[in-house]
Amino acid sequence: MDPPDKAKEMVERTRATFPVGYGLKVPADAEKVGAYWEDRRKIIHATTFIIDAEKKVTQACYATGPIGRIVAEDALRSVQGAKKRKAQTG
Repeated sequence: MDPPDKAKEMVERTRATFPVGYGLKVPADAEKVGAYWEDRRKIIHATTFIIDAEKKVTQACYATGPIGRIVAEDALRSVQGAKKRKAQTG
């Protein structure tokens, strides 16, 4: 997870309009979110969450290597699908 300055730079570059996490303390915080901490390289592998308006985790992806990440298109499709299902059920 990026430090505050890198997170701010990413938000400005992408014009993100949603909250962005930053400043994870590793490895201690890796366990809190269920992320895979690789002790040999001292890295936390990608852990991605889609969180709804009620702050509920609706999707999670935990990587243990270089594959298995939620890409933007998949995240968008997931959010759009959830909105459609919610509209259909009222």
